[in-house]
Amino acid sequence: MFVLGIDPGLSRCGYGVVTRREGSLAAVAGGVISTEPTMPLPERLRTLSDELRALVAEFGPEAVVVERVFFQVNARTAMATGQAAGVAMVVAAEAGCEVAQYTANEVKQAVVGYGSATKDQVQRMVASVLGLPEPPRPPDVADALALAACHLTTQPLRRAVAEATARRAPRAPRATRSATGPAPRVPS
Repeated sequence: MFVLGIDPGLSRCGYGVVTRREGSLAAVAGGVISTEPTMPLPERLRTLSDELRALVAEFGPEAVVVERVFFQVNARTAMATGQAAGVAMVVAAEAGCEVAQYTANEVKQAVVGYGSATKDQVQRMVASVLGLPEPPRPPDVADALALAACHLTTQPLRRAVAEATARRAPRAPRATRSATGPAPRVPS
């Protein structure tokens, strides 16, 4: 199973492809898609869309995982990140991929074991989990690989919980007819 992780950004969008081989995770590819801030916004979004479509076509991921923007101090950065995330989700949905989102804290908890881990701790743990000789750089790539690894490690538990919840869910009550007062008389 290939999973494509996307650390969304308009100027720098990190991507990482991770697979599960014989019970362990392995990085397949990683990099950054860059757009020039001087380009008009529609062109930047189109460039990002084209590059992401090419990645999906090349690797054929079963799932695309996009970081969910939970908090941003700078509104302009939040807007650009949200636009890039939207493009990534549309590209994935058009390709028929499963789309998942995790916050940075969820990813850190799953990969490092601590939701407030530093970027350096995430980079080092991603290298360890994926068997890389050194931490992936820049941080955008490490974050994208961490997203994909998070999905691959938490997905089986999430599916099991969803299935168990569905089995235990109470059945919806059947529709019943109730009458108030005497039954209507039908003329004979």
